[in-house]
Amino acid sequence: MSRSKRTATNANRWIPRVYSRRSEWIGHEAAGCGTVGFLSVRTVILDPPSAGLDELVQRRARSGLDRLDEIWEGELHMVPAPSHAHGDLESQLHALLRPLARQAGLTMTGQVNLGDSEHDFRVPDGALHRPGAGGTWHPTAALVIEIVSPGDESWEKLPFYAAHHVDEILIVDPHTQTVNWLALEHDQYQPIQHSRLIDLGPGELAERIDWPAVEPQQER
Repeated sequence: MSRSKRTATNANRWIPRVYSRRSEWIGHEAAGCGTVGFLSVRTVILDPPSAGLDELVQRRARSGLDRLDEIWEGELHMVPAPSHAHGDLESQLHALLRPLARQAGLTMTGQVNLGDSEHDFRVPDGALHRPGAGGTWHPTAALVIEIVSPGDESWEKLPFYAAHHVDEILIVDPHTQTVNWLALEHDQYQPIQHSRLIDLGPGELAERIDWPAVEPQQER
């Protein structure tokens, strides 16, 4: 997938700050499943970047490793490539949700650029769209899917999705084998027991998933 950020570190061009993830235990309150601990601490590299950072960004672009990277208000968040377990779960979700999406008049895609421009966007693991969606940039979606990995930012994306009027968020955690289904109500996401878009709920989906084995330190 071609993105303008791949050339953002060239001279005389817009340069984002860069965030990457390292190791430190933190806790996060996940809707419906208590506090989830995972490895996460932010490393900030302020612009202008060094030659080594330029080389890193360009190498990731050449190899395709940057396809899931995101820009958060001008800050580049580097996201590791998915693991085998992550890909297995993503494939299962497509098989389970796509027929229901079609019945509801929705289309399903994999990763998309959700946002208005290359200066601020997120890349969910999947999405359901209403008729008329298309192009490189999706200003909104009916539903987005986030598959949780250690140290990722799935839960931190909620305010962005709310600001872009995403109706529902499906957050699937292979480590706890839990499914959180959230709906936008009064500009905030609340857990629901059944989707308002398709004929499925978190409990039924969790039962239908053949949960892959994961190793927390190696996942994504």
